[in-house]
Amino acid sequence: MIERRGGGSNAAQSTKQPRFRASRVAGGCSFAHDPESPAEKEPALWLPEIDPGTLIIASAPPRFTADGTFDPTALGKVVADRFDDGDRRVVIGDARSEIHVWMNDSAPSRPAIILPLDASLEIRLESASRLVRLLQGGAAGPLPRALQLTAQRRARLILLLHALDFRLGGAGPRDIAASLIDAEDAALPALEWKSSATRRKANRLIHDSIALMNGGYKRLLRGG
Repeated sequence: MIERRGGGSNAAQSTKQPRFRASRVAGGCSFAHDPESPAEKEPALWLPEIDPGTLIIASAPPRFTADGTFDPTALGKVVADRFDDGDRRVVIGDARSEIHVWMNDSAPSRPAIILPLDASLEIRLESASRLVRLLQGGAAGPLPRALQLTAQRRARLILLLHALDFRLGGAGPRDIAASLIDAEDAALPALEWKSSATRRKANRLIHDSIALMNGGYKRLLRGG
């Protein structure tokens, strides 16, 4: 807000400062993703309870006699190696994909793969098999089929992201239809537009894109 008095060139400026919480690490970067780095250049790191493709490595009970420690950096190209609140997350680059590992010990002795008996058990088993193949000197192979995106589904997700951008920018169903579906139908008179299939598609895009933003993306990680 700028207040000018007397029409002169000098002005008394009154600004209302926004209220926000200062970073606890002023001058550093406490973000999960560096905001200065393009998103596609940084691997996404997920907790294993969210992503069944992230393997949990821990120490087996003392009576097990597995030798040595688990060093994921010896398995291949390390795409990421992060520490967070005592947890270590490593992403190993494979010729065809990546393997994500989570450990609550930087180098657990008597290493074991933990497989929670949850709804994603089959995916976790396939992910564990990929790591075993890598440990045995072979190629990990492709991601479990449930975690792979088909070309059709990838195109749908891209469409939803575009629709979400439009919607968050204030666009309505007509605007979204004009840009993403059918520009001619988007210009129909109000009565025809109300009952058109294009309007229904636009509303579905809006609904699905908002659901994707509000946690629906987690279903992708679980193969849903």
